[in-house]
Amino acid sequence: MQGMGVVVTGGASGLGLATSKLLVSKGANVALIDINQSALDTAVTETAKSGSGKASGFVGDIIPRAEAFEVYAKAAKALGRVDGVVNCAGVYPRKPILDITDEDWNFDWHINVRGTYNIMAAAIIEMRKQALDASGVRGRIVNLSSVDAFKAHPKNAHYAATKAAVVSLTRSFALEFAPEQILVNSIAPAGIATDKAKAAGFIPELASQTPLGRAAETGDIAEWIVFMLSSANRYMTGENVIVSGGYVFA
Repeated sequence: MQGMGVVVTGGASGLGLATSKLLVSKGANVALIDINQSALDTAVTETAKSGSGKASGFVGDIIPRAEAFEVYAKAAKALGRVDGVVNCAGVYPRKPILDITDEDWNFDWHINVRGTYNIMAAAIIEMRKQALDASGVRGRIVNLSSVDAFKAHPKNAHYAATKAAVVSLTRSFALEFAPEQILVNSIAPAGIATDKAKAAGFIPELASQTPLGRAAETGDIAEWIVFMLSSANRYMTGENVIVSGGYVFA
């Protein structure tokens, strides 16, 4: 990852922040995108202290296409070359399956699917102009799905549906741009012990449903993301990696 440029959406907290810190610790330069200015400022300061790589932050809403393209362009300009993109921005709602409203659907779908699509589209348009790197790749994208995409989940059916859509979208992009040596993959973790999950009281429930007996730490998932972004990944595209502590099979 040394010297590589990576854009991370949802970089101000949770998995996005953990991934950004790990990237910088390995010498990558990271541009964090988030909608929360104050959280982003703090995250950039923390990330910059994590290693030899550089960190910068850009505020923007990734749901409107024009704004997503604009904030991505700013991040890309700061990096010079974008070797990788991580789509971590997302929401995790819960609601009884028959009570999901139009507003719930719109909120979840727009962030988890439209936002991911917009940043992928913006990235691909620029990546396809780039020369191949030393490993023969023009760029790498990793999208955040969820194990809920592969297992029935009545407590958050609309969330699970959006994450299944992310897997499908990932495969479509991967097939379309494979000839241009752009690698697009997704990762599907089970419950992650983020600060938000802890505050919501989800962790005991998540841990009890996982054969390993604990929820994932952010670092457990970030390591996989960094591998998929790194020059070690030269042949993996259109794939979804499930990292669930055995939950998906339980």
